Amino acid sequence: MAKQRIQKVTIKDIARICNVSTQTISRVINKRPDVSPETRELVENAIAEMGYRPSALARSLVQQRSYTLGVIIAGLRYVGVSQTLNGINEACEEASYSLLVKELPRFNTPNIVPVIETLIASHVEGIVYAAPDVNENVKVVQSQLPSFCPPIVFLKSQPNPNYASVCVDNYGGARKAVEYLLSVGRRHIGLITGPLDWLEARQRRQGWEDALANVGVDAGAKKWSQGNWSSASGEAAFAELIQKYPQMNAVFASNDQMALGVLHYCHANGIRVPEDLAVVGFDDLTESAYFSPSLTTVTHPLREAGILAVKTLLAQIEGQEQTERVVTLQTQLVLRNSTP
Repeated sequence: MAKQRIQKVTIKDIARICNVSTQTISRVINKRPDVSPETRELVENAIAEMGYRPSALARSLVQQRSYTLGVIIAGLRYVGVSQTLNGINEACEEASYSLLVKELPRFNTPNIVPVIETLIASHVEGIVYAAPDVNENVKVVQSQLPSFCPPIVFLKSQPNPNYASVCVDNYGGARKAVEYLLSVGRRHIGLITGPLDWLEARQRRQGWEDALANVGVDAGAKKWSQGNWSSASGEAAFAELIQKYPQMNAVFASNDQMALGVLHYCHANGIRVPEDLAVVGFDDLTESAYFSPSLTTVTHPLREAGILAVKTLLAQIEGQEQTERVVTLQTQLVLRNSTP
């Protein structure tokens, strides 16, 4: 027996029920101001009751727009990158835009033009460049952008006055963390940095260094070790660091996952946290509240950065005047049990 086909509600059905023209329905759907409040309420109620869903394809054909954004990303295996993409997708859904994602095979992809051309061929109206700034690759990308490139917003890269950028205050967040450790009497503060070809890792190291310099404490080479953002690398870097810097009584790990590696080493080797060693991370992962002990950390508003990047891009597409080319999101220190 053949299944009965579900009849799809159309804009004509809504117009007939409300006794108005299809043009009026379109004005309500597109939030045009030239509709009376009474008619708008009538149409919106009918849409809700009948379960009408506007056709994205029909909207694109009528308005000759794709309502699609492109995003260029790399390193989806990293938590921060995936959180950023989550925010981008959320903002696109909210604005009724589709999202076309292109993941670069590596951070230092030598030629970005074919990727841009692929997105343009798919009729994207704008692009969010959300790949991490590694080895200053974003400068290379910006130098390669073709003249026919649609509006573009850069995320988490070195600010460039020629392009709209959304950044996170990595430097300020790291400095805040170290200044707090100093305020509770810890002066021997080590650092576990992320890979230093990443801009974010360098910014956080600079925040640590400047906070120490401000109170006359030297940030020598023996006081820091490098990880690769993973928990295992954090544990290995801390094992190396404690040999170089045995008097260390606090450590700032440049992300929460590496801080977890520190906590694991301390638990296995009888180092009491925070009595013997205070530990601060960076990211405020949901899981960090459940580390043992719970982790003091710096918030990293990556989802918010993704949302803001899309809003900034849509403002460009709509021709709205922008007062700021570079927006920097601030961080907060979240105090938990891994510090005094």
